[in-house]
Amino acid sequence: MRQSLETYFRFDWMLLLAASVLTVIGLLAIYGINISRESADFFQFKKQIVAALFGLFLVFTFVLLDYRQLRSLALPLYGLGAALLVAVLIFGTSIRGTKAWFVIGNISFQPVEIAKISLAIFLAFYLSRYAHKRISWVPFFGSGLATAIYAGLVMLQPDFGSALVMIVIWLAAVSFVGLPRRAWLLICLTSVVGGIFMWTAVLQPYQKDRIISFVQPSGDVRGAGYNVAQARIAIGSGGWFGKGIAEGSQSRLHYLPEASTDFVFSVLGEELGFFGVILVLSLYALLMFRFVKIAEGSCDAFPQILLVCLMAYLMFHLMINVGMNLGLAPVTGIPLPFISAAPSAVIASFITIALAQSIAVRRQPATFR
Repeated sequence: MRQSLETYFRFDWMLLLAASVLTVIGLLAIYGINISRESADFFQFKKQIVAALFGLFLVFTFVLLDYRQLRSLALPLYGLGAALLVAVLIFGTSIRGTKAWFVIGNISFQPVEIAKISLAIFLAFYLSRYAHKRISWVPFFGSGLATAIYAGLVMLQPDFGSALVMIVIWLAAVSFVGLPRRAWLLICLTSVVGGIFMWTAVLQPYQKDRIISFVQPSGDVRGAGYNVAQARIAIGSGGWFGKGIAEGSQSRLHYLPEASTDFVFSVLGEELGFFGVILVLSLYALLMFRFVKIAEGSCDAFPQILLVCLMAYLMFHLMINVGMNLGLAPVTGIPLPFISAAPSAVIASFITIALAQSIAVRRQPATFR
C-alpha cells in the first residue's frame, strides 16, 4: 500500500491533466453534435465516455506495472499486433470501404490503433541496444522490415493514413538512435518509388480523389473537396470566441460530414473560436513538453526511444487531423487524439499516457521534475 502511494506521489499530474482536459473538450463537442441530431440518442457520446473512463483506468493500473517488463513482452506484443491486423482482414467488418473494424453488436473496435502502440514498444526494444551511436544497416533494415509488415497489412484494409503513421513512428525511432547519411538518401529514393507504386497500383479511386482535391482544393468543391471546404467555412465562422457548444451551424445543420470524427477540429473552431483552438493546441503542447521532460529524466535508452515513438504517434495524428481540416493535408481519416469520437483511438491515446506515467514514476529521484 505504501509503495503504491509513493508511486502516485511521483505521478506526472500535469500530463494527465492535459489529456483529461482534451478529453472533456472532445466530449463537449460530441455532445453538441449528438444533441443536434433528430434521434438524439447520445449513443456516440456514451461510447466516448466509456472509452475515456476505461483509458483512465488503464493509466492508474499501468502505472503500478514496471515498464521495463515490456522488454520481455516486446516480441509477443508485436506478434499480437500482427495477428490482430491479419484477423481483421479475415473476420473484420467493412465500414466506408475500409475493412478495419471488429464489430460486436453496437460495439466496434479498430485493432490498428493498438498495433501502432505495439510497434512503438517493439521498435524501442529492438533499437535500444544501438542508442547513442549510428546504427548499422542490419538494424536499419530489420526495424524497417518490422514496420513494413505492419504497414503492408494495414494497406490491405486499405488504411493509408494509419500505414503512414507507422512509418513516421519508425522514422522518429531510427532518427533518434542515429542514421547513416546514406540511409537518408535511401529513404528519399524509396519514398519516391513507393509513392509512384502506390499511386499506380495500391490507392483506391476515392483515395486518389482526396489527394487531387488537396492539390487542387478549388477543383471539385461539390465532390471530393466538399468536406474540406465546409471544414474551413466552419473554422472561419467561429471568430474569436466561437458560437458556443451545440451552436455551430455547420455541424448542427449537417453541412459538415463526419463532424464528430475526422472534422471535429472544425467543430471546435466554430464553437470555441480562435481562443478555444489556441487552448486545445496549448494542451497538446503541454503533453509533448511533459513527454520530453520524462524522457530527459530517463537514464535508459529503451524508455527514451519508446517516448519518442509515442510522441511521434500523437503529434502526427494531431498534425494530419488539423492539417486536413485546414486544407493543408489530404483527408486520411486520422482521428484527433483524445477528442475525436473514435473509442479505439481514445483508448490508445490513454495507453500512451499510461506508458509515459510508468516511466515517469521510475525515474531517478535526482532527475525528477
